[in-house]
Amino acid sequence: MSAKSSGAANTTNPTVTAWVDEVAHLTRPERIHWCDGSEAEKEALTKLAVELGVLTPLNQTKRPGCYYHRSNANDVARVEQCTFICTSNPEDAGPTNNWMAPRDMYAKLRALCEGAMRGRTMYVVPYLMGPPGSPLTKVGVEITDSIYVVLSMRIMTRMGSAAYAQLGNSPNFNRGLHCMLDVHPDRRFIAHFPEDNAVISVGSNYGGNVLLGKKCLALRIGSWLGRKEGWMAEHMLILGVESPTGEKTFVAAAFPSACGKTNFAMLVPPPAFKGWKVWTIGDDIAWMKPGPDGKLYAINPEAGYFGVAPGTSMKSNPNAMKSIARDTIFTNVALTPDGDVWWEGHDAPPPKECLDWRGQKWTPDSKEKAAHPNSRFCAPAANNPMLAPEASDPNGVPISAIIFGARRSTTMPLVYQAFNWIHGVYVGATMGSEMTAAAAGVLGQVRLDPMAMLPFCGYNMGEYFLHWLRMRKLITHPPRIFHVNWFRKGEDGKFLWPGFGENMRVLKWIVDRCRGGANAEETPLGWVPGPNAFDLTGMEDFNVDDLARAQSFNVEEWRNEVVKSNELFLKLYSHLPKELIFQRELLVSRF
Repeated sequence: MSAKSSGAANTTNPTVTAWVDEVAHLTRPERIHWCDGSEAEKEALTKLAVELGVLTPLNQTKRPGCYYHRSNANDVARVEQCTFICTSNPEDAGPTNNWMAPRDMYAKLRALCEGAMRGRTMYVVPYLMGPPGSPLTKVGVEITDSIYVVLSMRIMTRMGSAAYAQLGNSPNFNRGLHCMLDVHPDRRFIAHFPEDNAVISVGSNYGGNVLLGKKCLALRIGSWLGRKEGWMAEHMLILGVESPTGEKTFVAAAFPSACGKTNFAMLVPPPAFKGWKVWTIGDDIAWMKPGPDGKLYAINPEAGYFGVAPGTSMKSNPNAMKSIARDTIFTNVALTPDGDVWWEGHDAPPPKECLDWRGQKWTPDSKEKAAHPNSRFCAPAANNPMLAPEASDPNGVPISAIIFGARRSTTMPLVYQAFNWIHGVYVGATMGSEMTAAAAGVLGQVRLDPMAMLPFCGYNMGEYFLHWLRMRKLITHPPRIFHVNWFRKGEDGKFLWPGFGENMRVLKWIVDRCRGGANAEETPLGWVPGPNAFDLTGMEDFNVDDLARAQSFNVEEWRNEVVKSNELFLKLYSHLPKELIFQRELLVSRF
């Protein structure tokens, strides 16, 4: 290699070094930096990022170790239209993914990456997804020319020499290449090659598109590996509920992006639940595998939080606010004159004047929002005061309940329980949610998002449903499955359920159901809490009648819901498990 090298390679793995040589020959960087994940490296790279204008230091008295980043205005969210699954057989990618033959995509991307790092530094980022020593943990090596990506990956993964230690001389690691290019939408591709365990991302510098350990490896490649190896990679939070007697129950929950996952993962019980605690294991991704005792065990492969800032406050998520008080990178929020950050829904009132996410002057009279609706914080999980002691347990935690949740103004009741595992798979497979700013699209439009995995499944969704059904045979004691909707509205347009910490009341009913307690009534949808199932003590302006409205369902709306699910089922028909068709007919007959 003609490029200068800095940092110790810390590996003698021949596959890694040969691949780095290959990429350097293609991209022609001026220098190569081998990342080690040390504190000294973090300080040096942060200083360099500030000098380059990539990061802006925030007020270090108010927010120690915190920095601000502003992305290109055309690069602010995941871009599903630019995301591809590249498999030899298009049937393996399925009709819900964009597909291109691997040979054609490799040729396209190699042409774009040819000499793309001239005058730039190429960073080699080794990382672990999962706790060291876990049988589920995977090793990745991301090559990038973005210092913002390096510093964010340091937060989001276990980055550094620990990855090489776990890898040893094995050739089995995820190869991730990221080239910013000129960040132009016409040259933006996020391409996954599951048969090669490889990802190439070009033309973007936004988190979900370029932090290749996150959605790319942890979900799209992970789901492919999970089907092959007998485990599940899911877009799910993991939390632990501890009773006043110290009894812990672990729950996984799938919500589409920007639908309250982080808030639920960091839930703080209301005052009426004295002695109850909710512990966070993960807020976004769960890798789950059957254990020797027949239970389903889950780990969080990530080491940080990449959360949506707008709406985050001490009221909605006090633990998140504490987590982002230090050592956090904020992206596309508003920047105040005193070196602090602000966003819509923040506890602080709107500043009289600030710079908006585009860097333009903003006042409360401005028509545009100060923070982008998908602006983010990237914070270490270690900052969370309620990080579960089990968060780094290589064996994971036993999951008693799986919750599917969506943002729906109508139709969906507050909570119901599936009759059994197969019915629960149908519930997850037909889940629909109103679109948010986390992905490009029409805000508020309802689209089907099975298991919150539609943008993230790395193979045919019909086969994905079949994998769920097959996993049941490997689990002697399967989790019970539930569906929740915090976002139901009344005729006046107001939310019927207060949400936030009050969701603990729903969570407690779910936990009690898993432990053989709590009453429930049978309905065509599934089991629902009876009128006295919730303790409403301490809830102002909310009573049993309000709960009944939040739990009500309209038969005509549900007929329309079945029609919507048929659209997806027809698209997947050649690979759709017949069990789901039977479940649909059973639902229709119950109505």
